[in-house]
Amino acid sequence: MMLSRRRLLAASAGLALAGPAAAQSYGQRVAVTGDDGKAVANSVLPGEITGQIPALRGVTYAGPKDGETVLYEFFDFNCPWCRKAAADVVALHESDAALRIGLVQNPILSPESAQAAKVMLAVQRKLGSAAAFGFYRTLLSKPGRIDGPGALTAAAALGVPQDEIEQIADSDEVRLALKSHMRMAADLGLYATPSYVLGNAGVLGHPGAKSMAKMISSMRRCDRLAC
Repeated sequence: MMLSRRRLLAASAGLALAGPAAAQSYGQRVAVTGDDGKAVANSVLPGEITGQIPALRGVTYAGPKDGETVLYEFFDFNCPWCRKAAADVVALHESDAALRIGLVQNPILSPESAQAAKVMLAVQRKLGSAAAFGFYRTLLSKPGRIDGPGALTAAAALGVPQDEIEQIADSDEVRLALKSHMRMAADLGLYATPSYVLGNAGVLGHPGAKSMAKMISSMRRCDRLAC
């Protein structure tokens, strides 16, 4: 059954309000600072959990499949810092040819965020990661609150009939994918948006483009956020 905008809101509410199931202990496991000079909360995450991230359905990837480093961003379309983070993530993608980026939905702030997440998952399912990455870039560059109707309008600009995207967003496949993304975030204790997983390190909040680039470089050299 095709999902109306009103039903999209109702169907997303329970997902958007889900909370952490087994939060990890975050602090300063590795001494790193953000672009603003402030300490960045981070933790060493269980490899048996982070190792399950690549198996999640619906993750939007950018960068080479055989990239030596993978950075996962867990984000919410209505988190204020996620707009700045999106611009920085796109810049990292464009400047680091060996970096693979994975975008994981974590719409914990509002039902509207879950609506938009379902639309992006529908875009990814219909058109693939390249289109979904562009959708992420476009939607997070727009001012104002992001909701289902706005996301559907942006998706329609990609050339797929809006009704078709809406029907995919209403599918069990998308619902289960979103649920698995949020469960993964909860299991990793990623209770802030955006948050990142880099190797087996978890980072809460957005440290800034320069700091993130340093962490990626350190991870390549010594498998830590800072060597």
